[in-house]
Amino acid sequence: MSNVSPPLPVENVQSYPRPPLVEAVPQRIRVFLADTLIVDSTRAYRVLETHHPPTYYIPPDDVTCELLPASGRSFCEWKGFARYFDIRVADLTSKRAAWCYDEPSHTFSVIRHHLAFYADKMDRCLVGEMTVDAQAGNFYGGWITANLKGMPKGAPGTEHW
Repeated sequence: MSNVSPPLPVENVQSYPRPPLVEAVPQRIRVFLADTLIVDSTRAYRVLETHHPPTYYIPPDDVTCELLPASGRSFCEWKGFARYFDIRVADLTSKRAAWCYDEPSHTFSVIRHHLAFYADKMDRCLVGEMTVDAQAGNFYGGWITANLKGMPKGAPGTEHW
């Protein structure tokens, strides 16, 4: 797997589309938990939606941690029903740290069974060489990188934009 990723272009979250779109990610995606590399992928997708930082979806074959089904489901008007997972690495379990869509809508069929991770429940997430910050709020799972401009929703007062 190549260690070189193309640079991230400057993007404004307000210019992302509604309805959202899904696109392949040219950058390498890595996720660490308990000092362990649990995701290493050059085959990820991202979903772009107005006022949201991108949410990254990883093919299950590029995930090397124990996935434990977690309680609860959620519904996205665009993608459908999501199910959640606890992530276990060594003696550490991160609760409801990932989710996937088993039967996404036709538009999002390429992310079927792909896993998305909450950045604030991981030790470190990277898009290319850029470290990720978590989207504010306790529901959204977007990844904020330094190339993003604009105001993403999630902070108090922005949830219902």
